[in-house]
Amino acid sequence: MLKHLLLIVLFVVSTVTSGWAQQVQIKGVIVDKDTKEPLPFTSVGLKNEQIGALSNEHGQFIVPAPTKNADDSLIVTALGYARRSVFVKRGTSLPNLTIEVPRRAVALGNVVVKAGKIKNLGLGAKTDNPGEGMIQGLPGSQYAFFVKNDKKKRLGNVRTVSFYIGENGFPREPFRVRLYKADGNYNAPNTDLLTENVVVSAPQGGQWYTVDLTPYNIMAPEEGFFVAMEWVVSGDKFFATNFMDDYTPYGQIMRPTFEFKESRTWNYSMSKGWSLITAANGQGLRYNAMIKAEVDMIK
Repeated sequence: MLKHLLLIVLFVVSTVTSGWAQQVQIKGVIVDKDTKEPLPFTSVGLKNEQIGALSNEHGQFIVPAPTKNADDSLIVTALGYARRSVFVKRGTSLPNLTIEVPRRAVALGNVVVKAGKIKNLGLGAKTDNPGEGMIQGLPGSQYAFFVKNDKKKRLGNVRTVSFYIGENGFPREPFRVRLYKADGNYNAPNTDLLTENVVVSAPQGGQWYTVDLTPYNIMAPEEGFFVAMEWVVSGDKFFATNFMDDYTPYGQIMRPTFEFKESRTWNYSMSKGWSLITAANGQGLRYNAMIKAEVDMIK
C-alpha cells in the first residue's frame, strides 16, 4: 500500500513539474527608448487574458504566453512613459524580448502663482489609532485614498504624504508612492500627479511613515487628490512575479481607519482595474486606508 502511495505521489509531482517546465513563457526586459536604461517595477500584462507580471528592479519580467486566444497584446505601462503594446501569439516562446518604451510628453501649462500667506493644511486620516484589520497587496496592486479638501481651502503644493505601516508582515519592504487626480470613471484615480518613480521603504512598522514630496512641486487639485501605495517586488526575493501565482503578500501591511462615513479608498489590480471599497463596520463607518497628506494652504 505504501509503495503504491509513493508511486502516486511521485507521479503527481512529476506531472506538475513537467507542466511548469512545458509552460510557454515570454521573457524580456523593459528599457527606456532613449537611454536604454532598464525600467524597474513596470506592469506587463496580456490584454485579453488579463494576466501579467511586474518587472524587477532590473526591468526583467516573465509572463506566460497566451493560452486562450490565438493572439494577444502584451501591454506595457511604466510611470512617466507612454503605453506600449506588443503583438504576441499563442504557444510562441519569446525568451529574449527587449521592449523599448518612450517617455510620455508632458504638456506644460501656465504657471499660476497664488498670492497670500502660506500655512500647512492636513488632509486625510487624523487619528493615530488604527482600526482592526490589515490591508495587503500583491506586486503591482495599489490602494488609493482620497485626501479630500472638505473645508474648500485654497490649496498650493503637496508637502508630504504619510502611510500608517502595520507592525506585521515585512514593514521595511519597498513600495512606490502614487498621486492621482480623481478624474476617472465615477471619480476614480486616473491622471498621475507624481510622474517620477518614487520608491521608498519604512524603517519599521506600527507607526506613520512620511514621504517628503516638496522637491516635485506638485500642485494639489482644489477638490483634493488620491494618495496611493503600490506594492513592488524586492529583487532579493523575486525575479519577477506572475499575478496569477498562488501568492502570499510578502511586503508591508497598511492599517485601516474607520473615521469616515463615506468610502474614499479604491483598490487597483491588473485584472479589474480600479474598484471602490465599500466595506463598513457595525457603526456604519467605512473601511478606509490610513493615509494622510500635508499641503500648502493659501490664506
